[in-house]
Amino acid sequence: MTATEFRTTIRIGPLRTLPNVITAVRTVAAVAVGVAALVTGSMELLVLAYGCYWVGDILDGWTARRLRQETRAGAVFDIVSDRACTAVLCLTLVTLVPDVAVVAVVFLLSFMVLDTMLSLSFLCWPVLGPNYFQLVDRRVWALNWSPLAKGVNSAGVIVTVACGQYKVALGVAVAILLVKLWSAGEVAQLLNRQGRA
Repeated sequence: MTATEFRTTIRIGPLRTLPNVITAVRTVAAVAVGVAALVTGSMELLVLAYGCYWVGDILDGWTARRLRQETRAGAVFDIVSDRACTAVLCLTLVTLVPDVAVVAVVFLLSFMVLDTMLSLSFLCWPVLGPNYFQLVDRRVWALNWSPLAKGVNSAGVIVTVACGQYKVALGVAVAILLVKLWSAGEVAQLLNRQGRA
């Protein structure tokens, strides 16, 4: 595919779309409520902040698909916004429940570093975002961006922590970390085989 064909088949923008507005609103709301939870020491506000994040994250993706406003810029904006929300909310959780610190370290390293690189790797191929990575590699997509994988990756650790199962949460976080490490290796090999590295 030539550079001209790439530009005409894959939309980079625009940035001014309803899904991106939803992403911005849910990010500001989740971060603001998360900071309020941190300042006040309120677990209820933290739960509300997670609700803003997750509901907004589902809504922006649904809206993008429904209105046919999926763009690569929107995918990157969503990925970056997810990290902002996760960083604030996870650190607030550790402050309110110090016993989850080890779980948080494993989860944050996995999500903020490995998952960020994996999620942005779609930019190396002519696909709209990570949700379409099955067009590049079905196994990597199934383990990272399929509906089941997204649910486990984002909610698996938090739900087990909320249930007070810190050892289980650590096991889930370590399992996710191992999946991300394997996936990163697969993507690196794929980039090398295709001469994209």
